[in-house]
Amino acid sequence: MTTIEEIKALLGEPRFNWTDPTPWILLEQELGVSLPADFRELTDAYGPVLISEKLYLDHPGHPIRNLGKEIKESIEFWLEEDLADFLPSKAGSGPGQLLPIATGATAEQVFLQVPYEPSALWAVGVQEMDSGEFLLYEMPFSEWLLEFLKGKDVMAGSSAPTHAFYEQLT
Repeated sequence: MTTIEEIKALLGEPRFNWTDPTPWILLEQELGVSLPADFRELTDAYGPVLISEKLYLDHPGHPIRNLGKEIKESIEFWLEEDLADFLPSKAGSGPGQLLPIATGATAEQVFLQVPYEPSALWAVGVQEMDSGEFLLYEMPFSEWLLEFLKGKDVMAGSSAPTHAFYEQLT
């Protein structure tokens, strides 16, 4: 069973099921980077959701919970002078930079670390705002999400979920 199938088995059947690639193409052109296929596939399947009351994911095609808008606002937020020191590398979409892609319900920001080489794997970083702790997980987004859904402590300040479920956000 692939990681994405395991996630779907834990979360339940997705209801968003987005098929138009246009919002992704536009977002990736604007960012200058192609986002990982597993992240796109999961986001297309579930759309804007709150997972296990702890993790918010948005989608680039959604008019209100728009991933592109959230990424741009988060990058601006993290580039402010007094916040730049919280992260181990700069927020942005360039090689080695941290691209903000999700938020936790208790003051966490989830990032994808852009690889230095196009063929290299992406990693997942989590910044906990209250403690200032940053953790980097050298694994693809889908593996990180599966660990989260299985109750592993991969969200810095937030406790692991006791069971996997999602709430569709509008």
